[in-house]
Amino acid sequence: MNNNKMVLKISAISENEHFARTVVGCFVLRLNPSVAQVSDIKTAVSEAVTNCIVHGYPNNPGEITIEAYIEKGNIHINIFDNGVGISNIEEALQPFYTTKGDEERSGMGFTIMQSFMDSVEVKSKLNEGTKIYMSKKIISDAV
Repeated sequence: MNNNKMVLKISAISENEHFARTVVGCFVLRLNPSVAQVSDIKTAVSEAVTNCIVHGYPNNPGEITIEAYIEKGNIHINIFDNGVGISNIEEALQPFYTTKGDEERSGMGFTIMQSFMDSVEVKSKLNEGTKIYMSKKIISDAV
């Protein structure tokens, strides 16, 4: 049950967001999470993948890599793009901050990820992409 890993590479297009969240949701099932925990994880993955699609590749679709691994009752999820990067991570992590205000974006993506996961770390370099590292402890009555 511990030290299991998966890697998924997808095109950064909106049709793949649902697929990504479903794959990670299925992967974590081996820890016997609650329905709420699976929902939290799937929501966080959706937000991260959507950020890659909308902000990482604003002009041309690229590729998103999703890694997930299970270790000692924790799921760790790493989501990477090789897009435009984030110029100011501290600013981007603020609730309601968006660079796409004209497109009715709420600016809550990172806030949602932080709310549903136990830890979220964001690293980014301009013109090299963004890496999001998330983890969540799965506590189950069946384990």
